[in-house]
Amino acid sequence: MKIVAATIPPVHAVAIASIARPPRLLETLLANLDGMVYRCRDDDDWTMEFVSDGCLALTGYQPRDLLFNAAISYENITHPDDRKVVRDTIGDCLAVKRRFELEYRIVRADGAVRWVWERGVGIYNAEGGLDALEGFVQDVTARKEADQALLEAERRYRSIFENAIEGVFQSTPDGAYLAVNPALARIYGYKSPEDLIVSLRDIRHQLYVEPERRTEFMKLMAEFGSVSNFESRVYRRDGEIIWISENARAVHDDANALVFYEGTVEAITERKLYEAEIRHQATHDALTGLPNRTMLHNYLQRAIQSARQKGMLTAVVFVDLDQFKYINDSLGHQVGDELLKTVAQRLVSCVRESDMVARQGGDEFVLVLQHQPDEANITEVLQRILNAVSRPWQAGEREFLITCSIGVSRCPTDGRDVETLLKNADLAMYKAKELGRNNFQYFARWMDTQISNRLEMLVSLRRALDRDEFRLYYQPKISMATGHIIGAEALIRWLVPEQGMVPPDRFIPFAEETGLIVPIGEWVLRTACAQNKAWQDAGLAPIPVAVNLSPRQLDQSLPEFVRQVLAESCLAASWLELEITENVVMKDAEKTVATLNALKRLGLQISVDDFGTGYSSLSYLRRFPVDALKIDKSFVRDIALDSDSAAIVKAVISLGHILNLRVVAEGVEDEEQYRFLLKNGCDEVQGYYFGKPVPAEDFTLRLRQEAVNMR
Repeated sequence: MKIVAATIPPVHAVAIASIARPPRLLETLLANLDGMVYRCRDDDDWTMEFVSDGCLALTGYQPRDLLFNAAISYENITHPDDRKVVRDTIGDCLAVKRRFELEYRIVRADGAVRWVWERGVGIYNAEGGLDALEGFVQDVTARKEADQALLEAERRYRSIFENAIEGVFQSTPDGAYLAVNPALARIYGYKSPEDLIVSLRDIRHQLYVEPERRTEFMKLMAEFGSVSNFESRVYRRDGEIIWISENARAVHDDANALVFYEGTVEAITERKLYEAEIRHQATHDALTGLPNRTMLHNYLQRAIQSARQKGMLTAVVFVDLDQFKYINDSLGHQVGDELLKTVAQRLVSCVRESDMVARQGGDEFVLVLQHQPDEANITEVLQRILNAVSRPWQAGEREFLITCSIGVSRCPTDGRDVETLLKNADLAMYKAKELGRNNFQYFARWMDTQISNRLEMLVSLRRALDRDEFRLYYQPKISMATGHIIGAEALIRWLVPEQGMVPPDRFIPFAEETGLIVPIGEWVLRTACAQNKAWQDAGLAPIPVAVNLSPRQLDQSLPEFVRQVLAESCLAASWLELEITENVVMKDAEKTVATLNALKRLGLQISVDDFGTGYSSLSYLRRFPVDALKIDKSFVRDIALDSDSAAIVKAVISLGHILNLRVVAEGVEDEEQYRFLLKNGCDEVQGYYFGKPVPAEDFTLRLRQEAVNMR
């Protein structure tokens, strides 16, 4: 810092004193100014002859420090990088005797750099010589920073506008575009934003496939001032029709007159096609193309209402193939699937278009026969079904004779609601099997005694926890990138003394129905967490273990229970994964979001199981805090043979990656399925091809072997 000590000639002392001490009134006025008033010489140091009290707030120096450079000169306070510009600017103005005005930086006493605005004028004597400079200096740092922030905001806005993935637009109420970004031009198939603006002058007729959508758009704007997720079909420049989603608002001037609309456009054609496919999958069986349980229930409900109104019979026909398991197990799933598709076609050929043929699951089909005048008419249809199904069926060089067992319930005779009619038709079908198969039986009340078996199941299931009859098996999850085990799924088994292992599909639905799934699910979670911690304590590499959640468990109390289990087992939340089915997710989306967010805050992972078998709204799926999508095994099974299944699997993988989710394929059983998934970028796989579910001790051995192989 340059400090100049000034010597004041005695002859000028009085004059200087009068300059340094202005009259009292003027002094008060100057003190109240937000800035510094000064008088200085035009020398190398801007030697100050007068400085107002505002000097302290502006520079951090007392006025006496600057007077005659007592402690520091104003030249040294001026930022080094700005000194030349300041001197040149002031010098140019003085040369033509014009006021000067400029902005530059100073360095305060505390080292802070501040922006100042200075305005001043030269003081000339009678001979025209320059005596001094007088002016005013004010801190404008806040304004400069605000200006800079505004410029930066404008730059960012322009960058966002130009580089946004979504289309951005401003359009006039009469249907022309004022401004569009490159993304919108690409979406609509135009070479440039300018090309779009010039070419597309009538949004109503040139853009919208249904011109009334423009009317609806403007109606919503007039009523609400904005539109959200406004979906429409539009024409691209080449005539192709695509789907878009618009979010926009109306912009008004100060007089509240409508000026223009502005908003964003997203191309959603792929999403709409996917949603249509998912909707079809939600109501139709992937293998046979027949309506599934969901559509069956809805249809049967309407049929019951119609039967009440018209006073005619509605028959529910439960068809189960005889010895299908033998064919499926001996000849393979591919042959079994072909048989199911053939049977589906034969069943459809036996009924009217107004009737329904649905696949209940496995080798079970349900037919709904509406508007039947009497039982004799129903019997005719049943006999046609027996004859059609039993026709010879060719599989390669072998010919098979397939039969079926049929149970029938009638509305209103045997029930007046969906559940009762299905249950009674099921009971009648089992009676047909008991009577030798290849026949049909009408439901009779005495068949209800079969329910006693269900009561025995209930009693046994209630005692199973107390008697420690449940076991957890573990199936490995494999990384497609490395081929190593990166996780496991915990699967429950029921070992009944003197009976052996009970398959999950026999007792899980019953446990769900009775509510016993809640304590069973709690046992599964505790056991899986404890086992995972035991593996870690044994020195094995930590992996996340996945546990399936029942719909009955997914309530507001679940997060606290999970927290307690993690605390009891001392397992870090990151090594627990909870799996929920797609249909459970969408059952009560708002409630589910809240529960999943609470679980996610614990630090665990969440995956959506059986993805593709239900109907997920993508807008909700983006809100769910999930980490992974699990492709249902029904799609994986058919990827090598069925183009629709292959397309769905590709779409789910693509969707998952767009949403930054891991994609897991389950039910992988052969090399061909594995290669397909590897080629299409699936992240993880599980299935018999990589390992069946095994007890904890066997899985421990595999983890140890995995550790040895990785060394």
